[in-house]
Amino acid sequence: MRISMVGQGAEEELRSLRSWLLETPEIRRHARISWATETPKQGEMGGGTIETLQLVTDNFWQIATFSLAYATWRKTRTRNTSVTIEYNGRRMTIEGHDNHTVERIAQELGEE
Repeated sequence: MRISMVGQGAEEELRSLRSWLLETPEIRRHARISWATETPKQGEMGGGTIETLQLVTDNFWQIATFSLAYATWRKTRTRNTSVTIEYNGRRMTIEGHDNHTVERIAQELGEE
């Protein structure tokens, strides 16, 4: 799973999410969390490298656990960053937060 953010304070928000996930026992037990750095593709805007958060999970159950942890973290935030989550060939973008975030993540990224 790869997570990236765009918007004001995106880097700080991504670091906050990483800390939140590391403090979530179920995620810490079943996922490896690391930084992944990418160089923007030709024609894409960017002044250097793009940092994304990478989680390697062991099963679908972890998608549900991540979804709940993400939604809980998002409710504590005031900045409106756009979050893109990629998992198993699927990609979704979340703008802000709503009451259905957990279900959306689980449905869009968990379907096999």
